Amino acid sequence: MRIGTGYDVHRLVEGRELILGGVKIPFKKGLLGHSDADVLVHAIMDAMLGALALGDIGKYFPDDDNSFKGIDSLLLLEKVYNLIREKGYNVLNIDSVIMAQRPKLASYIDDMRKNIAAVLKIEIDKVGVKATTEEYMGFTGNCLGIKAHAVCLLMKEDKDA
Repeated sequence: MRIGTGYDVHRLVEGRELILGGVKIPFKKGLLGHSDADVLVHAIMDAMLGALALGDIGKYFPDDDNSFKGIDSLLLLEKVYNLIREKGYNVLNIDSVIMAQRPKLASYIDDMRKNIAAVLKIEIDKVGVKATTEEYMGFTGNCLGIKAHAVCLLMKEDKDA
């Protein structure tokens, strides 16, 4: 078994859609980034890559590569999933937390979990997504950005099974 952690953060800006876990969330601002800036999916990808000591998403999807401009992060997650499968590993589970003062995210979490589970070809009960505020402290508490942390557990595929 291998475990990895991931973290991502993006600034909230006007004129962008807010996408978390592949879900478009109605809000007056969205996250600034080269791709769709989905901090949750980015943190999960970094956790998966970190579990196998493969670097981070910037290594595979650099922000100076226009082929990734505005791309759906779930497509990038699929590429990371395929990479870990090529290395002979399966995802056992993901646990993650999104830190955002606003918007309230509780009603979107099940859809986020479904999206992530579908890409990783695992059951939804193996994908944990939580959301919390930061009690109006720091840049997330002041609605300047959103961040996410994730942990991923991978297991080497048993070729003899």
